[in-house]
Amino acid sequence: MITLECSSQKKVGLPQYSSHQFSVTLRTEIADLANVQTESARLYALLQQSVDTSLRQPGFLPGPNAAPGNGNGNGRAEVWGCSEKQRDFILKLVEEHKLEKPAVEQLAQDRFGKSVRSLNRLEASGLIDALIEQTGGNTGNQRRRFNSRSNPATAR
Repeated sequence: MITLECSSQKKVGLPQYSSHQFSVTLRTEIADLANVQTESARLYALLQQSVDTSLRQPGFLPGPNAAPGNGNGNGRAEVWGCSEKQRDFILKLVEEHKLEKPAVEQLAQDRFGKSVRSLNRLEASGLIDALIEQTGGNTGNQRRRFNSRSNPATAR
């Protein structure tokens, strides 16, 4: 007997920088090696359909007045992968330039394959650069202040 294990996973970006993720894994045994490709294709189609069907029921969605946050104890429930400064700067750019949140979410998905909240520090920095460019280039001292860090090795 040959054991064939297949899985499918999908993460979907939702409004208010929310996302839902679902995955399914199946394991089956097949007797003939010649059937691996056929059985694999059948299982993949079944898994995709199952994941897609499950994601149609997204469960809780944050309301339009949900406060963004990073779960740092300030009453904000959302968890972000980047720094607080980066999160705050992204939200400030979105608010000040009246950017469409789904468009920002799509930009993160297109560039990094994940939601805005899931971006790590390096990816968030890339998103910030893209948003600044999208909103007309450098926004003056905002970017310099965001990047300014004292470096004791170069301080005199």
